[in-house]
Amino acid sequence: MENLMTMPPVAHATVAETSATTTAVEGTNGELRERNGNGNGIFKPNLEEPQLLKPQVTGGSSDEALSSGTATPLPEDAPPSAVSISVARRVRRRLFPTIAYESRVSHFDPASQHHDFRGFFSLFWVGLVIMLITTVLRNLKENGSIMRTNIFSLFAHGPFELGIADLAMVASTGFVLPLQQMYAKGGIKMGDKVIRWDKEGHWIQHALQAVWLAIWVYLPFFFNWQWTRQVFFTLHALTLLMKIHSYSFYSGHLSECHQKLKSLDLLTPEKETTEQSELRETLAFELTSPDGRVTYPNNLTRENFVDYMLCPTLCYELSYPRVPTIRIEKLLEKSSAVFGCVFLLTVVSEEYILPVMQDAHIQLAASTGYYESFLILLESISLLLFPYMITFLLVFLVIFEYVLGFFAELTRFGDRHFYSDWWNCSDWLEFSRMWNVPVHRFLQRHVYSISRPRHGRPVAYLVTFLISALAHELVMFCLTKKLRGYGFVCQMLQLPIVAIQRIPLVKAQRRLNNVLFWVSMIWGLSMISSLYVLL
Repeated sequence: MENLMTMPPVAHATVAETSATTTAVEGTNGELRERNGNGNGIFKPNLEEPQLLKPQVTGGSSDEALSSGTATPLPEDAPPSAVSISVARRVRRRLFPTIAYESRVSHFDPASQHHDFRGFFSLFWVGLVIMLITTVLRNLKENGSIMRTNIFSLFAHGPFELGIADLAMVASTGFVLPLQQMYAKGGIKMGDKVIRWDKEGHWIQHALQAVWLAIWVYLPFFFNWQWTRQVFFTLHALTLLMKIHSYSFYSGHLSECHQKLKSLDLLTPEKETTEQSELRETLAFELTSPDGRVTYPNNLTRENFVDYMLCPTLCYELSYPRVPTIRIEKLLEKSSAVFGCVFLLTVVSEEYILPVMQDAHIQLAASTGYYESFLILLESISLLLFPYMITFLLVFLVIFEYVLGFFAELTRFGDRHFYSDWWNCSDWLEFSRMWNVPVHRFLQRHVYSISRPRHGRPVAYLVTFLISALAHELVMFCLTKKLRGYGFVCQMLQLPIVAIQRIPLVKAQRRLNNVLFWVSMIWGLSMISSLYVLL
């Protein structure tokens, strides 16, 4: 993902760089941007007008974050690095290009200011209830039973095996913590050689992550799991991979800043130049959380790591905004909604998707020509348009509103901005930023922002879309056990489509573009699923 061959730019700040006035702030849709807009990838301290990135932490005490600790007065003989970090805690400035987390609720939360479409949200659920009642009555009439059970029966096969494997996979992510603890102490000692993060360390992390992913992706194939368990396990594996990548590469960056700051302590205050003093301050800011409560390497604890793994975010930070308390009624509401959505997803798949796929498979096997096969495929795609639209909306709700909302409530995670109003999108680039904010933030921070300074914006876009498309293709491969590339090709085709949509004459037609977005989304889901299953 990231190729950190050298120490991050801020740790190599020159005299000109450390006196410039550039900071990294977050764009309107969660994307990172440079304040000077020069696109050179160097994020420099703003020593004249500090821009405070202030997560709104409520609930009071300074030790609210799990790894915050207490504010201990510094002794008179404290080294200059400790003095700089103490100042950084009070100033609360943030210089590393990062995510500006803040306390906010999701769009569909009752407390949200976006309440003018709550009626449509209610109408959606009323429509699903009507669909469910109709399905039950039809099954009672035709089969004498309430529901078909082909897919429902899959959930009863090996749930304990899945649970044990998933717990083992989660526990295996802990290998990154001792590695980062060693990097914080100067590196991994192997005889006379010391492995530092900016040398071999990040390459070792890449290799370990690749081996880790290969093991857990192969496991469902080894046990020959059915598709429902395999797709859940694969999605969870990719989620954990992004989490440990962000934890390792951000902590590795901080370890280099920490070593650089400690090396400045070898200088006496009298011999320290102005440039070295400014660099000391810059590095101290890097090592301090946005709210000034946590300082590297005090964050490298088991409690902090477990808290991060439970938080509904893919980008590691030293601390996050928190709400005052855990609301038990919200936990019950979110968990109940998860089971409700999974139930409805199963009903839609069982009653409206699986029968169409089975009939189309039989007809294709008996077809005598390409034209007949084409008509059968086209008919199956059209019959699946509405079921897949419902499936798409339910998947969105169960993941971004209920699952992430549950873990946000459990960890008191304050920033519930897991999605934006993607339903108003007019092009695919907007959709990629607004549909899945946690993944967008991860790709923006750990892929795009690393590629752009070296290769420019077009290549950075290409690399970001390429990695996303490969991840989606991996999920489809695990789901269908077919390596076809349909999803990969369709996702990569979004790049030229976006280029066309960004032409001023085309871009001005926002309503038309929104209609085309919805048509392509609904048709694309049905078409890709039919191609993977039937061909």
